[in-house]
Amino acid sequence: MPQHAVERFPAEWESQSAVLIAWPHADTDWADRLGEVEETYIALVAALVRYTRVIVCVADEDLQTYAEARLRSARVDLSRVRFVEVEYDDTWLRDSGPITLRTPDGFRLLDFRFTGWGGKFEASRDDQLIERLVEQGVFENAERTSIDFALEGGAIETDGAGTLLTTWKCLHERHPESDRASLDARLKEWLRQDRVLWLDHGYLEGDDTDAHIDTLARLAPDDAIVFQACDDPSDSHYAELGAMADEIAALRTKDGKPYRLFPLPWARPVLDEGRRLAASYANYLIIDGAVLMPAYGDPADPAAAAVLGTAYPGREIVQVPCRPLIWQNGSLHCITMQLPQGLVR
Repeated sequence: MPQHAVERFPAEWESQSAVLIAWPHADTDWADRLGEVEETYIALVAALVRYTRVIVCVADEDLQTYAEARLRSARVDLSRVRFVEVEYDDTWLRDSGPITLRTPDGFRLLDFRFTGWGGKFEASRDDQLIERLVEQGVFENAERTSIDFALEGGAIETDGAGTLLTTWKCLHERHPESDRASLDARLKEWLRQDRVLWLDHGYLEGDDTDAHIDTLARLAPDDAIVFQACDDPSDSHYAELGAMADEIAALRTKDGKPYRLFPLPWARPVLDEGRRLAASYANYLIIDGAVLMPAYGDPADPAAAAVLGTAYPGREIVQVPCRPLIWQNGSLHCITMQLPQGLVR
C-alpha cells in the first residue's frame, strides 16, 4: 500500500486540539509598534480560548510573566493557555510552524526549511522552531520529518481529501530551478495529495511572501473556494485579482464540477507613510466552532463577515482587530498554526 494512502494532510476545518502562536517582543520586528500589536494578540487569545486551547511561545520567563499579566488583566481564561519557552526570530508561525499529517499511529510533523520568505529576513531560529517544540514535549504521538526544501504553511491550502491549492509565483520564487511538473510531484509526495491546483494570478501590494495562497484564496468545506475579490476598477489590484477570479472559476473538483465560489469584499486602501498595506479578508483562521476573521476597521468588515458566515455555516464569525498586523505585511492566519485533534496532550 502506498504511504500516502495511510497518511493524510487534514483540512483546517477538521477538529483541532489547540492553536499555536508566538508572543511578540522587543527583539522581533514588532519592536517599533509593540503596544499596538500586543492589543491584537490579546484580542486573538481572548477569542481563541472561547473555543479551543492556545499554546503560546515565549522567548523567556520574563516575557511569559508579562504576557500572563496582560492576558489576565483582559480577563482571558488562562486555564486554556499553555506557555512554552523557545527562541524565535519573529511571530509568523503559519510559515515556521509544523505542517501536520495524520498517520495510522499518530502524526508526522513536516519540518520544511524556513528561509525568511526567500532570504528576505533573518530566520535561523525560526527554522529550528519545530525541532525545539518537539524537544519541549509539546506534541503527542508525533514524529518530526525534516525536509530540505523551502515551503511555508501560508503557501498551501488543502481540502483534507487530496486536493492542494497554491500559487505558482511563490513556489517558483523559492525554487526557480524547478519546473512546475517537478514541484507538482514533490508537493503531492510530501503532502500526500492527489492533485495540485495552481493559480498564476493574484497578488497584494505590501505582501512580501510572494503571493501566499492564504492571502488570496482558501479552500472551504463542500467543494467551495473563498477568495479575495476587488470591485474597484481604479485600484491597482483590479486587473490581477479579476484574472485570479477567472482562474478560480475555471477550477474543477475531483468530480469535474465547478467549485462553489465566495468572493470577499475589498477593503479601502490602507497606507503607512505612503506604503500600501495588504489588508486581505482571506487571511482568516478556522477553529472548532468558529472562524476568526481579520477586521481592519473598514466599512467592508461586516460584509466580509457575512460572506464567511455563508461559506462556513454553523460556525460563529468572530472579528479580531488586525490592522496592526498588516504593518508587517501579514494578518491573522499568518500568525497562527492550528494543531489537529490529538496532537497536543
